[in-house]
Amino acid sequence: MKDLVAFSARAIALLWAAFWMYFFIAETLSTGTGISSCFRWFVLGLLFLVLALIPWRWEIAGAWCLAAVAVIVGAAYAIWSPKHLSAGVKIETTILFSVPPLLAGFLFFAHRRLTLHRA
Repeated sequence: MKDLVAFSARAIALLWAAFWMYFFIAETLSTGTGISSCFRWFVLGLLFLVLALIPWRWEIAGAWCLAAVAVIVGAAYAIWSPKHLSAGVKIETTILFSVPPLLAGFLFFAHRRLTLHRA
């Protein structure tokens, strides 16, 4: 059970980070924005990847980081999302930004708790 929890947390975190890395690069390349804009989004995608990998070494610190980034990024996008988007798209994107890292963080906390109780 505890191995499944850890695997699920890692998979969710990595899929979330990889999805946004792909989206950031594809979106900037498809819209023809400049290299500086593409670079900024690429750096954000790398930050998401690093945040997804931190719990592999430091589980509790990584869980806190994922939970914090879920709240911060979700709130930031909800506040500063593009004005031309419909409310449904804004809600959907906020959920896609926030729920996966929050869920992964909670699963890392659960894995740690399962590990301590089994030891």
